[in-house]
Amino acid sequence: MALHKDEILDAVARFGSVAQFVGFRPEGHGLVQTYSRVAGFPDNAKFANAGEATAALLRASPDRKVNVRSYVPDGIRSREFIYGLESVEAVLEALNRLAGEGLHTIVNETIDVTDGGVSGVVQDGTVEFAPDDTPRCVEKPGVASLPLRLALSLFDTVYGFEPEWQLSPGVRLEFSLHPKPRGHQQCHTIIWEREENVRSSPMARPVWPNRFSRHIGDKAYGLLIAHLLGLPVPKTLVIGRRVAPFSFGQQTGSREVWTRTCPREPQPGLFTTVKGWVDPFRLLASEDPNHSSIASVLCQAAVRARYSGAAVTGQSSQLLIEGRRGEGDRFMLGLDGPEDLPAAIVDSVHAANEQIVGQLGPVRFEWVHDGERLWIVQLHCGATATMKDVIVPGEPTDWVDFNVSEGLNQLRVLLSGLQDGVGIRVIGEVGLTSHIADLLRKSGRPSIVSRAA
Repeated sequence: MALHKDEILDAVARFGSVAQFVGFRPEGHGLVQTYSRVAGFPDNAKFANAGEATAALLRASPDRKVNVRSYVPDGIRSREFIYGLESVEAVLEALNRLAGEGLHTIVNETIDVTDGGVSGVVQDGTVEFAPDDTPRCVEKPGVASLPLRLALSLFDTVYGFEPEWQLSPGVRLEFSLHPKPRGHQQCHTIIWEREENVRSSPMARPVWPNRFSRHIGDKAYGLLIAHLLGLPVPKTLVIGRRVAPFSFGQQTGSREVWTRTCPREPQPGLFTTVKGWVDPFRLLASEDPNHSSIASVLCQAAVRARYSGAAVTGQSSQLLIEGRRGEGDRFMLGLDGPEDLPAAIVDSVHAANEQIVGQLGPVRFEWVHDGERLWIVQLHCGATATMKDVIVPGEPTDWVDFNVSEGLNQLRVLLSGLQDGVGIRVIGEVGLTSHIADLLRKSGRPSIVSRAA
């Protein structure tokens, strides 16, 4: 025999915090209370009447709002759902009207899923999640998918807590995490549904961009994943639009910092990266006045750079490593070409790649070496089709030349006006791992390099 929805909530509440609720069933011309979970009251506390129960629930709800959901006991689907009521009178009017139609009802606290937290599902060592959505987000594209260990560390780093849940083999939990305490246990984790004896799901492999990487910024997400995998990442403070500031990484021994804008998705060389601290509020106001492109600003400890560069997984899964002596900002912008690197530096880049690739698959990353240690300063997942002097393979109908001395901004202008079928021949000494090459790869337009004579 199928359980009523209020009975299901009562059962789930034995395993974690659920959204505060009171259930009602129609009886005669009135309402009979069933199960309840309200902070500050015993489990299944009985209230004098529906008005008293609603008043208690509104007082205990962080946003002082409740929802009313209705259903037929033997029906599969819910019926009318009323969101965000703020007064006892409005709730009672809805309850009495719905009871008059023979419907059972549940009044529950309104859970704000746009508060900067995430919702998702955990099952068999895999966690899938996204911001600004209910746990049904896993049925949509773009969710983040991480092994349980990585997900727990990520939540602890970003939000300052690990989820408060009880996990068992074969159990599937729908959950949400919130910066503000919620639910009948007044904690940061809400359990929405719990299902037992669920078929095993495949293990996760982190892939981004995803909805959460866009939430905190692509650079922040990639660096955080690198840090959680145990790679050396310079101490990084993330000042975000949607989440409270958080930090991760290791001290580098330098007192200097870099200020890095962190767009929602990779935008090679488009937004500011500068050595030294600059006003992040002025920076955001000038470079992203519509609040749509930059998710956060990073303050990152500088590395005393002996060598700097980047590595990309190219054609046939070969790792292409480039760099030069000193800091790498001019190299990444395409203003300086690559130099021959010492074998020890190349070996350390290969070693870092091997540490990453087993858990992420093919990657692209920027690195800095201080003479003793290699540091990861950007990380992206995915391989490329790049090979010697071919940035993007293809057979265009015609070629147009672009001289690297014209700079990244001019390349963006050129790309925006080119007709389909036209390829770009890059003239000059430019790295195949530079932002110029990244921008061409992102465009998908056939591109080759013609070295200066």
